[in-house]
Amino acid sequence: MNYILSMLSYILKRIVLMIPTLLGIITLNFFIIQFVPGGPVDQMVAKLQNLNQNETISGPQSDTILQGSSKNTSNYTIPDEVLDEIKKMYGFDKPWYQRYAQLVFQYMQFDLGESFYRHIKVVDLIIEKMPVSASLGIWTTLIMYLVAIPLGIKKAVRRGARFDVWSSTVLIVCNAIPTFLVAMFLMILFCGGDFFAWFPMRGLTSDHFDSMSMIGKIMDYIWHLVLPISSLVIGSFAGITFLTQNAFLEEIHQQYVLTAKSKGLTEAVILYHHIFRNAMLVIIAMFPAAFIFMFFSGALLIEIIFSLDGIGLMGYQSIIQRDYPVVLGSLYVFSLLALFARLLGDIAYAFVDKRINFEGQR
Repeated sequence: MNYILSMLSYILKRIVLMIPTLLGIITLNFFIIQFVPGGPVDQMVAKLQNLNQNETISGPQSDTILQGSSKNTSNYTIPDEVLDEIKKMYGFDKPWYQRYAQLVFQYMQFDLGESFYRHIKVVDLIIEKMPVSASLGIWTTLIMYLVAIPLGIKKAVRRGARFDVWSSTVLIVCNAIPTFLVAMFLMILFCGGDFFAWFPMRGLTSDHFDSMSMIGKIMDYIWHLVLPISSLVIGSFAGITFLTQNAFLEEIHQQYVLTAKSKGLTEAVILYHHIFRNAMLVIIAMFPAAFIFMFFSGALLIEIIFSLDGIGLMGYQSIIQRDYPVVLGSLYVFSLLALFARLLGDIAYAFVDKRINFEGQR
């Protein structure tokens, strides 16, 4: 009971400490993003100045802005009242401290605002893009661990053998090749052209996905994910493999292993009932953070190459377009999930090792 109470107290403290951490992240991102050149106001002004008879302006309330403005030449000077209207449209008519206070107040209510260019709430936009990134993040992380942990254990047991040397060479080569190069190679090899046409080049589902049976939908979903997930796994599982190997090698030379051997226990019992629990502590604790990284930033280039419309691609496009609500909202959600992922890692660590003393944690 005392252990459970101390754990709950530790979790509560960590949740409370998330508040100033999130506030610091929001503040830093706000000042970096809000004051960089080329913002939405500058973009709208540039479009107005270069407007001709065949061009239109994209963006909220563009028709209202164009009323009373000329469409003649690129030397057109924006009247002050039109410039004020543009600033008001994007919320830049207020001082920075008022915008900052409003942003913090909205984020406290999990109101992330509305996209400048997509006319949709940021929360709804993130939810819309979530399935693609979740598919890549979940399956890549699971497969990566399912491959890396057994491989790392075998490398530790056969330390110095031919298998260990050759597998290390392959792992180092895979880790050295950028993920996007692996993705491009697999696409060239297996997506048609001069070689094989086994897998689709783009998208998460086929065009006729809705008319398929349930089994057909599952197979089509897997078919589209094979190459993107393979690209991520090939370029990412080396680190987990070496970490697993080093963790097991460190435990193999501990005193309790020698004691277990002197009692006549078999190698399998020592390895999987004694060494395994202690060696897996660090690896299990890393799992939530690895998933969050793969979920948001690890798959960005893969989403671009395979035309997968996920959160990574959305964030990249938003930065290019200076769609500040989407950029800040994505960073806020990413930071929140990353903090909870670290907390989950600590909790998972505690479940594996009951010796963790939460009363001594800060």
